[in-house]
Amino acid sequence: MSVHDGARAPRVPVSFELYPPRSAESAAALHATIDALAAVSPRFLSVTFGAGGSSGGSSLELLRHIRSYTSVEPLAHLTCVGNTYAGATALIREFLDAGITSFLALRGDPPLSGDSGIGDLESAAQLVQLIDRVQAERAPYRESTIPGLPGAARVDSRPRVQIAVAAFPNGHPRSRHPLEHIDALLAKEAAGATFAITQLFFHADDYFCFVERARTAGVTIPILPGFMPITSPQRLRRVLELSGEALPSDLAIDLDVEPTAEGRREVGIRHASRLAAELVAGGAPGIHLYAFNNHDTVLAVLREAEIIPSIPEQEFAR
Repeated sequence: MSVHDGARAPRVPVSFELYPPRSAESAAALHATIDALAAVSPRFLSVTFGAGGSSGGSSLELLRHIRSYTSVEPLAHLTCVGNTYAGATALIREFLDAGITSFLALRGDPPLSGDSGIGDLESAAQLVQLIDRVQAERAPYRESTIPGLPGAARVDSRPRVQIAVAAFPNGHPRSRHPLEHIDALLAKEAAGATFAITQLFFHADDYFCFVERARTAGVTIPILPGFMPITSPQRLRRVLELSGEALPSDLAIDLDVEPTAEGRREVGIRHASRLAAELVAGGAPGIHLYAFNNHDTVLAVLREAEIIPSIPEQEFAR
């Protein structure tokens, strides 16, 4: 930790999502982004699941980089889609062997072919149980020495993995009834999930109303708000297609009327920083930002929301 780190500490816990690089050139740029994000002391950096067949592939490589070159906790995404119990078990062991002990368990989006892609892992709750079971089988307990008694050891409880799950403030797009997404969150908590990260939303009330409904239903795990700065009309349309969220008219209008790319970037930062500030003021336990493998915009959001201090860009190199 450098002399600057104390000044950079965020007011509330922050975290970021990244995805594996697609080329050697993008890998170098991503490593620089990781350095910049690590400099603000995030709680964790999550890595989406990339291609790799039966192994972690590029995702595991990036997780190892985070673990080796920063002091930040790496968090691995795992999905049910395209996975079997055997395949997921092997993958979880591979991550654990690499020292990865934090996960995000997801059911996953079905492939475009129309097939569900679901094999014998049918839900995120089942995946949560599998992660916990594999870790328990791998390290059922741990031993620690007893001072003054050579050769003696004390058996302690096994270390527990951290398992995050997804939450949907405005409902899951494939829910069959209005509260199914909350029932699913309850099931994931009962299976062993330790916290939740929301999927995209655009207004603070979406998050706070959802948390209130979840608490009333019996959910007790922390629910971390996750969102992203939207800096172009094209990205907004794409995000809405993928998430099924309703059009945020205020953001859409501001992006449409702004003629320049830099101006649209400022619009996106302004909207996202306002949302971040409202979430923190309302008592959210932290801020999780989808970074799109770029640090400039998400750090600008946190600075404008006064969650991290304003530090000149060149300071990150120190």
